[in-house]
Amino acid sequence: MTGTQQSETAADSNALQTPVQVESTADYDELIEAHDLVLLEFVTSGCGICASMEPVLGTVARSAPGAVAIANAGPVPDLAGEFDVRSVPTLVVLKDGSELERLDDGFQGAETLVEVLKTHAER
Repeated sequence: MTGTQQSETAADSNALQTPVQVESTADYDELIEAHDLVLLEFVTSGCGICASMEPVLGTVARSAPGAVAIANAGPVPDLAGEFDVRSVPTLVVLKDGSELERLDDGFQGAETLVEVLKTHAER
């Protein structure tokens, strides 16, 4: 799992400045252990919408509570299967390891994703 730690914020002392890459189930387990709130995006290589989401996720990682992560469904089929990923991009909001919300209807803007994370952080 790769990513850059940012200094503590009031919303989440474990927040990350940039999305982390989840390359194995061990990376996923480590991510869930380290962060209460996670936005996990499933992508595939060659997905144009997924590629257009990259800068959006960078903005979300800097602006919202929790951690933002990206998993390429091809190299982690067990994880994609666990979340029943049928299309990409699929964004899953997790709190304490449990799925709270799923966004799987195409491109999502940064404002929408930040608001979703803020709402779940407050619960």
